[in-house]
Amino acid sequence: MDNATLIAIASIVTAGLTIALGSIGPALGEGRAVATALSSLAQQPDAATTITRTLFVGLAMIESIAIYCFVVSMILIFANPFWSHFISEAAGK
Repeated sequence: MDNATLIAIASIVTAGLTIALGSIGPALGEGRAVATALSSLAQQPDAATTITRTLFVGLAMIESIAIYCFVVSMILIFANPFWSHFISEAAGK
């Protein structure tokens, strides 16, 4: 196996792990946030607008973590910084 193949394999595996592990945390966090919000709405229905607004802002913040992991995995697959280094090293030899 040459170096290009090893870099490709490492990039694909790392991208897969990034998106897999980066999606588990936000999914659990969103589930817990929604469960807590529903519990709060059941206890205090008068505060529904405040709870709902705060819930949506919190969900957006939690979801941004999953989006950042997706961006990192796309960079690893399509715009890998190691490729340019490897190509310049191969051209220099």
